[in-house]
Amino acid sequence: MYEITDLKPGRAIQIDGEPFIVVSSVFGRKSQSKANMQCKLRNLKTNAIVAKNFQGSEKIETADVGYRKVQYLYGNGGQYTFMDLDSYDQFELSSDIIGDASGYLVEGNDVDALMFEGNPIGIQLKATVDLKVVETIPGVKGDTATGGNKPAKLESGITVNVPLFIHEGDKVKVNTETGLYMTRVS
Repeated sequence: MYEITDLKPGRAIQIDGEPFIVVSSVFGRKSQSKANMQCKLRNLKTNAIVAKNFQGSEKIETADVGYRKVQYLYGNGGQYTFMDLDSYDQFELSSDIIGDASGYLVEGNDVDALMFEGNPIGIQLKATVDLKVVETIPGVKGDTATGGNKPAKLESGITVNVPLFIHEGDKVKVNTETGLYMTRVS
């Protein structure tokens, strides 16, 4: 159990059976009243942000959350199948839970699964992924890194703007948070 003074950003708590992570917290006390902690919390199942005030000596339940290494196997009709690399158990997550991360999933890649009470509730990608260019307009001699950009379709299905010198078959590093091209991979 946490005290209100323990509610620091990054802490996982449980409210009414739902897991939350503390995004921000501000401690306050008005003259003769009890201390309070104003928090912004992100629901780990729905990603919704909520504001909540905790008062005085209130006890807050800790959430049993953690990450487990899993491998992405395949996607089928809005369902994405993963395999736990320790137990080899398979599980599915829906496209509602995966969200935009689906654009960076390639069969066989390892990701971290967010677990709550032993059940998967989401995934966390690495900061960057290396993806192969499967379709782009051909470059010509003299194209440089500063000469402009062109769209390129990657093996995961997303389209990213890349420099003119990138060809089909090249591997590129893409930032998973911004969706931007970073560099060509050798």
